[in-house]
Amino acid sequence: MKYFATVVIVVMSAISIKAQTYEVGGFIGGANYIGDIGKTSYISPNDVVVGGVFKWNRSARHAFRASVLVAGINGDDLESNESRRQERGYSFKNTITEFSLGIEYTFWEFNMYRGQPVSAPYLYTGLTFFNYNALWKRSGSSVITEYDSAGTFAIPMVVGYKTTVGTKLVLGLEIGARYTFTDDLDGSNPVKDLADVESLKFGNVNSDDWYVFTGLTLTFTFGRKPCYCNF
Repeated sequence: MKYFATVVIVVMSAISIKAQTYEVGGFIGGANYIGDIGKTSYISPNDVVVGGVFKWNRSARHAFRASVLVAGINGDDLESNESRRQERGYSFKNTITEFSLGIEYTFWEFNMYRGQPVSAPYLYTGLTFFNYNALWKRSGSSVITEYDSAGTFAIPMVVGYKTTVGTKLVLGLEIGARYTFTDDLDGSNPVKDLADVESLKFGNVNSDDWYVFTGLTLTFTFGRKPCYCNF
């Protein structure tokens, strides 16, 4: 919570500063999860993620960024390379709706007002809150079903590369892993009313789940040419 409060304070304090360069657009790509069911590959998109992105460029090197993304995630033991998981045969599906706020930092200046194409690699991090379906596996069964809704935080770790398209558009390609504060995206460690039922747990209950988004952003820039001297 201290991390989240720091991000919010920084963003709110910046509102009074007269910056006029913004970007708004969309994100589309693929999603995969890393946990106790199915493949263990770090990047292996097997479902769709879409959403919107907003950026407030505060200098030629950094921008405040907010996004809302919706994704499906799934896992199937039959697609795993581990024989133990193949024999077990569990599978699940879930839906994630995430809200993220943080800072995007480029490795070198990304100044869109030089009158020539510009591109740069970048990093993004901050804090994410997401809603998901709380799942559980009935004792003695391989069926994993939804029993409630839940929400928790995650830390996004994103690397990407962006380039200008003409004078008003910015195209980006990025891969972003989210470390979540839950182990229940796949139903392996139920939460809420089922949290204390040990017989319902399986897999490594000491390791939280991850999910990864891989995709493209396309944003439209608007506002006055900025003066980066204030912040």
